[in-house]
Amino acid sequence: MLARLQCAIGRDDLVEQMVLLPEAENQASQQYQIANSVNLIVGYDASPQSHTALDIACWIAHQTSLATNTQVTVQAVYVVEPNSSNQYLGIFNIPHNQLQLECAASNLSKSVTSVLTQQKVIEISPKLQGQSRTFFQESEKILWQAKTLAQEWQVSFKSHLRFGKIGTELKKFVESETADILFLGCKSVDHPMIKTLGTNFPCAVLGIPSCIDE
Repeated sequence: MLARLQCAIGRDDLVEQMVLLPEAENQASQQYQIANSVNLIVGYDASPQSHTALDIACWIAHQTSLATNTQVTVQAVYVVEPNSSNQYLGIFNIPHNQLQLECAASNLSKSVTSVLTQQKVIEISPKLQGQSRTFFQESEKILWQAKTLAQEWQVSFKSHLRFGKIGTELKKFVESETADILFLGCKSVDHPMIKTLGTNFPCAVLGIPSCIDE
């Protein structure tokens, strides 16, 4: 995949620039036996860097589909971390019937509903409910941006919203989806996000080559 990208932009150093975490050897030997599908995950937050990461993933998916009979799926994951003052703006406390309406408005991950419905339902103020609705609207807008970009490439695409520590949720997600590659909007192995993923990550992690401007 990277070889095709190198040829397309006239570079020969993308592997050194983009591979932030290599694939574990035991994972590689298992995945090479299954060549009929590829699953690409993108950590997305609507930043210019994540736009670039998603664009690269979609390009690779598109070119791989054209050159082979492999089914390639791109999935964008937006992870929301809790803040110190009000956690997730009270979304864990929205009554269940209202929550279903909010989640049905977009293609959010099923994990969102399962997490939220496990929380205790309590009475909250209309102001907090309004903040929660705004929160979901903003999250939906971010994932809609990712979907719009992916549609331009005509690739198989899914989007997901998850809650928790970014590194932890990304690891859980790539494990659950048996991902082949995780794309992040990072340019260096010294980026704090790469540090949080650790060295025993389930799949290879690719970043943005320094020769590409966001």
